[in-house]
Amino acid sequence: MGSKLYEIGRYVDVNNALRYVEKRRHEDGGYCFVSVLDDTNVNDTYYAIKIYNLLELEFPEPEKTIEFLSRSIQPQTAVVAIAMALEGLALLGAKDLAREKSEIVFTKYNPAEGKFAVGLGGSEEFGTATPLEATYWVTKAFDKIGVKFDSEERDAIRTFVMKFRNGNGYGVKQPTTTMTYQALFTLYTLGYKPPKSPHFRNCELCGDWGGFTEVPYSLPPYLEPTFYATRGLELQKETPTCPKRHIWFIHQLQNPNGGFRRSLELGISNFQNTYRALAVVDSMIKYIP
Repeated sequence: MGSKLYEIGRYVDVNNALRYVEKRRHEDGGYCFVSVLDDTNVNDTYYAIKIYNLLELEFPEPEKTIEFLSRSIQPQTAVVAIAMALEGLALLGAKDLAREKSEIVFTKYNPAEGKFAVGLGGSEEFGTATPLEATYWVTKAFDKIGVKFDSEERDAIRTFVMKFRNGNGYGVKQPTTTMTYQALFTLYTLGYKPPKSPHFRNCELCGDWGGFTEVPYSLPPYLEPTFYATRGLELQKETPTCPKRHIWFIHQLQNPNGGFRRSLELGISNFQNTYRALAVVDSMIKYIP
């Protein structure tokens, strides 16, 4: 077993989390977080790949999953799901196939023509994807598979992202942790150097809580802003104030089935939450002596 399994396992039950994922693998190479359903999907499959990759473990029957992801990239597929499938293919060693499939993105996402995701479809965070979210996922996928935007596209994306600049962060009505990270990641990945944002630090909870919030000086903490704030601090080469407390917060989110929920309140496990929880612990342990 990989060393990450031991390191992360010192703080959460990582073996139980892995069993949670393994039980939900289906014959078609896809995954579904509800084990009794055969409705495998790109989202769950992508996060299964990310979990194995994070834990530095060999992915089971990768050929089946490569075929599953390749079949899923269709004109009717939402752009966020296409981007996930492309990144998933790259992580499974099928980068050339991902590059071949990448042209389909431009039928939905063409910044040079002012198209920031036509027919957005499904979202990771909001029910319906925002154009900024789609921009983040496409930029992330293209970076993983080695597809470069040309200078006109890069400038168009930068101009578009900067429309979301709001005070010390990025957002629509107010800056949020999710949108601030997505904007900054996009700009950094395209080679721009935006100023550091204090937003992530302003959303950090220590004391009795741990974790991060979506907007500053609020309660309670949730998993998704904790994940994005952790990534945001890393992006800006900053360190969290209370990493042990953030690990405590994540520890409280693990359900008996091995998966993780998004808040300290009751909630169901899913693959997205499970990956993000493990990723936060993996980041935080670097700051603990």
